[in-house]
Amino acid sequence: MDDTPLIVMSTAQPAVQALAGPEFFVGIDLAKETFQAAAESIEPAGRFNVSLAYNADGMAALLERLKPLNVALIVMEATGGLERKLAAELAAAGHKVAVINPRQARDFAKALNRLAKTDKVDADILAKLAKILRPHARTLPDAQQLRLKDLIARRRQLIHMRTAELNRSQQAQLKEIKKSIDKVIQMLDREITAVEKQIAELIDSNSDWKNKADILDSAPGVASASAHALLAEIPEIGTLSKRQITALAGLAPHAFESGQFKGQRRIWGGRAAVRCVLYMNTLSAISGNPVIKQFYQRLLEQGKKKMVAITACMRKLLTILNAMVRDGVKWNQKIVAIGG
Repeated sequence: MDDTPLIVMSTAQPAVQALAGPEFFVGIDLAKETFQAAAESIEPAGRFNVSLAYNADGMAALLERLKPLNVALIVMEATGGLERKLAAELAAAGHKVAVINPRQARDFAKALNRLAKTDKVDADILAKLAKILRPHARTLPDAQQLRLKDLIARRRQLIHMRTAELNRSQQAQLKEIKKSIDKVIQMLDREITAVEKQIAELIDSNSDWKNKADILDSAPGVASASAHALLAEIPEIGTLSKRQITALAGLAPHAFESGQFKGQRRIWGGRAAVRCVLYMNTLSAISGNPVIKQFYQRLLEQGKKKMVAITACMRKLLTILNAMVRDGVKWNQKIVAIGG
């Protein structure tokens, strides 16, 4: 899961006018039918920690509570898409909303020695996290970006199911069992084809996406399905520096040292879905992409372990793709070899 906080701000409506008085920081703990909202501030009079229904009335009640407050930031955890509706409502009202990795909230709670876990406690922890950490802002994904991400996720789910059925088919002994599995595989093939068609049509309907997809697809080792997945999972590609894009994907190596002990540097955090796509692309690129293949061989000759070399190649491939999209140019081996 992505460790990078996602702060969403509406671009459709003007931001909430700055109010006088102390800043308030709001934490929201979400459930399917309810949510707990807590406000943290140096001013005790405006603090609250309430449970509200997760529906139109509950969201309206929260907005009404926030209206007289100088709200600096609202923080909630990523909950598999459950947070999108409330985040959009708050952002549309002009509030900054940070959607963070749940692990960050748990680690923060442990640092405060808050071991109890209830909705009320969790909301209070998130409010304190907003006040102390204050993550940076990013733009709210629009409806089309969310649709693309959901379609890519659905394709990934269908492929996982198909792989599981293929494995079962190899182990099946009875003809009727194998026949049943084959029917399911055929059905999954049809669903995968249908979803891929929807993804392709969505990409083609957006000239910017289409241009970026063509650029990504031009790199040896990157297929069109992978290009579409990268656009869905890391839409910032082409707008960030080399260091920023590798950190966002969780491919930036982190030191592991203490005193005189110098451990092996490790990658940590970031977007797991991006790494999955890049891993498969890199394996293909090591065979068919001259630049990545040469880089991989050089790392092995230097004594690097295979997995370390593959990770370094993933990082290099991503930075090359990022530069290609940034400059609006398709794959050119000579230019890439010099610039890489």
